[in-house]
Amino acid sequence: MRKMLLVAVLAGAVGAAVSMYVTRTTTSGQTTRPARVEGRPNFSGIWQANNEAHWDLQAHEARAGAVTQEGAYPFEYARVAAAPVVALGAAGGVPASLGVVQGDGQIPYTAEALAIRKANAENWIDRDPELKCYLPGIPRAMYMPYPFEITQSTNKIHFGYAFAVTARTVHLDEVDPPPAETWMGHSVGRWDGDTLVVTVSDFNDKTWFDRAGNFHSEALTLTERFTLITPDVIDYEVTIEDPKVFTRPWTIAMPLYRRLEPNMQLLEYRCTDIAEEFMYGNLRRKPLVTRWEGETMIVDITRKVPPGDRFYEWFRK
Repeated sequence: MRKMLLVAVLAGAVGAAVSMYVTRTTTSGQTTRPARVEGRPNFSGIWQANNEAHWDLQAHEARAGAVTQEGAYPFEYARVAAAPVVALGAAGGVPASLGVVQGDGQIPYTAEALAIRKANAENWIDRDPELKCYLPGIPRAMYMPYPFEITQSTNKIHFGYAFAVTARTVHLDEVDPPPAETWMGHSVGRWDGDTLVVTVSDFNDKTWFDRAGNFHSEALTLTERFTLITPDVIDYEVTIEDPKVFTRPWTIAMPLYRRLEPNMQLLEYRCTDIAEEFMYGNLRRKPLVTRWEGETMIVDITRKVPPGDRFYEWFRK
């Protein structure tokens, strides 16, 4: 860290020279950037989580895949990858994790909500919004395995996410709430010393927290806390409240790391086209993806059509 003396040019007709000190921080692989903006910590940059929360917020053992079935032995840990992911081998597995849920490590679901969570996990392929390239919501967008960029100004802080090319704005000034519920929520920020505190509300109920089926209702409210541990590490903490789904507030926490590559930039992951065949392939008059044949196995695909789906029958005519 070093201080640079900046001397301004003569200011207009007054001809007065103005000098000021600006603290700048230089790190490997990044251009020099101000350490503070208007006296506040500077969060601007490209960041990424480095954990397994993307798969499951809670601590878990490694497992054969996000979709499994009973194996040769009647034990929970002996389940094997089910047909939709078996051809992926280890690449389709779920890595073990110590979890990011604070306290006892458990998400405090109501009994009814816990049953929905279990059904979500068992029907992951059909239900997870990520597979359909829907907007990921908050906090999920913060720890998906893709970078995101923070751009900080005096009264707004913009978050741009690679996944689904989505974004949100944290308002540090007074603004009207959105006219309807949203995928990414409505973010209002304030400063608590050097910690950025963001309250996020006005969610719809269509996003998940991870690939394990953890979910929420439209009553979700988040309190995020961003604190710079070092110029290149953010301590990220989120308290989650939703009285329709959880018996009490609960908290997740993790570090977020600055990407230090010299040519780092936020590249868009426009996944809409990628998800098109998955979501709408059954609407083709002549099915396009029906079979995959590799060296060790053949996978045949048969589309299921909901009974009485008049739109499907009309579209196929």
